Amino acid sequence: MWLAQQAHTIIQNQRTPEALVALQTLRSLGVLTLEVGLPAGATPPTPRPGSLLNPTTFDFPIITETVAEAWPDTVVRGDPSLEPAYIAAARSLVKRGAVAISSNCGFSIRHQGAVAASVNVPVVMSSLLLAPALLRQLSPAAKLAVVTADSTHCGEDLLGISDQGERKRVVIGGIEGGKLLQNEMKRPPSPTDVADIQADVAACVARLRAAHPEIEALLFECTAFPLVTSAIRHMTRLPIYDIVTLCRMTMASIP
Repeated sequence: MWLAQQAHTIIQNQRTPEALVALQTLRSLGVLTLEVGLPAGATPPTPRPGSLLNPTTFDFPIITETVAEAWPDTVVRGDPSLEPAYIAAARSLVKRGAVAISSNCGFSIRHQGAVAASVNVPVVMSSLLLAPALLRQLSPAAKLAVVTADSTHCGEDLLGISDQGERKRVVIGGIEGGKLLQNEMKRPPSPTDVADIQADVAACVARLRAAHPEIEALLFECTAFPLVTSAIRHMTRLPIYDIVTLCRMTMASIP
């Protein structure tokens, strides 16, 4: 894996036709990223271990493209005018060698259809795409808990579940009162300690389980939550799915 990461770094820094061909052979995951407000030419901070963008999270390379004007506060609330920017960034990633496309915000699922229609590679914009399939894995009496950064903007329309009987088996909880969302809504966003994320997510999960003891699996919407997935999984002893789960599955399916 280390050699693949080093080769990807070298190739990505070269923009020759030969380098682009070599990059395609590495089967890179393309990730659409939100604005972070870095000055021109500034080096972004190293993604934290376990995060979607950290090169050690996967055994395949990652390449990124910022979606112009896609600030976290705008994406969470939803803005249809961002669709052309999402499409342009996705097409750029494919040209650079991405064999699949994802994003670093679960609320980008609003642009799933448009992006998927604009490129010829698999598109998995959000872990919320897993919701219908996860329900079918569980017993009919069981419930799926969706844990999101902001439950006030995570409506039924984002779940892809049209059957009302099935919809009642999904419960949604958010950490909108916590530090993570407060920090992400700033321009530019500011970092949040992993301990604070874990405390907020753990508290949300505890509330959901107390109100719905039928919960048998958790689905994390927020792409910051993989930082604490392992700890919450150990704490709850429940299956947990997140954006890292979805990206690994997607990349494993590509020849």
